[in-house]
Amino acid sequence: MAHGARPAAPKQQKTSAQRPTAGRGANGGRSGNPARSGGRKTPLAKPATFGDWVGAARIRTLPMAVAPVLIGTGAATITAGPGVYHPVRALLCLVVALALQIGVNYANDYSDGIRGTDDLRVGPSRLTGSGAAKPKTVLTVALVFFGIAAVAGIVLTILTQFWWLLLVGAVAIVAAWFYTGGKRPYGYFALGEVFVFVFFGLVATLGTTFVQVGTVNQEAWFGAIGAGLIACAALVVNNLRDLEQDKAVGKRTLSTFIGRIASKVLYCVLLLVPFGIAAFLALFYPIAWFTMFALLAAIPACVIVLFSTTAKEQILALKLTGLVQLAFGVILGLAFFYTPGIAG
Repeated sequence: MAHGARPAAPKQQKTSAQRPTAGRGANGGRSGNPARSGGRKTPLAKPATFGDWVGAARIRTLPMAVAPVLIGTGAATITAGPGVYHPVRALLCLVVALALQIGVNYANDYSDGIRGTDDLRVGPSRLTGSGAAKPKTVLTVALVFFGIAAVAGIVLTILTQFWWLLLVGAVAIVAAWFYTGGKRPYGYFALGEVFVFVFFGLVATLGTTFVQVGTVNQEAWFGAIGAGLIACAALVVNNLRDLEQDKAVGKRTLSTFIGRIASKVLYCVLLLVPFGIAAFLALFYPIAWFTMFALLAAIPACVIVLFSTTAKEQILALKLTGLVQLAFGVILGLAFFYTPGIAG
């Protein structure tokens, strides 16, 4: 440096505007109720478009809501007898299932975004975590969909006069929120698959059958187990994709406990066992054999997951899993609907 020259001022790195930060728990992740942790840092981003909001509803997960209703409705026609249908009740069941699924997706976006769980995600960006939408706005949208589910459930209860269904609906909404919401979300303690099987398998399918005919037959039970297992497979591959990131932020999913290889094997088992159930049902309902066409998506999905090394591959498997779920639900529902079979 020449004598007498003034030293150059150090250059400052430009950073995005950020919101305040909430504290971290002992495990490295955010702690406490997300509703009270509105101060987490999130970089400001371009405001979310309508397409972003549609994407945040996670369309690929909606077959988890549709399939159980189709199966449950088909099973109901077996007990109801020829020519006896309850389309309004079936439609209300579909509204409840879809609204709950979309509601839990937005609630998950909000809760994980506030906690900071989505800061390191490798999948599609989220509204809250990316800063594209205000947390309160995302929370409001989630509550609106929960409200839609509640209204449809109340109407269904009035039609059926099964008043205890109000309790079932309340439990379903509470379970949807506490998947990633609250101080101790069960989705952070390896219980996600259990609740998905119960609510998107058993409750959704058996409930659909019950509100239409006042009883539950064996066809509904078999269909519920099949739908629940495929829904669990979708959650497993989703958590497999985020395994390392979940570990880093303290989110303890089943995959973080059992590891990558075991998760891949578990995914294949969960996705393929329902076809064994369908084969058994096909002995009495021949149309159910057509569910085997869904193997055209299931087998490639298993191969992709078993040999996957990137998140992109696992996202493709997740899309295929949704296709399998939808095909399984449509075909099995039609098998019950159009085949006399045996009443359970």
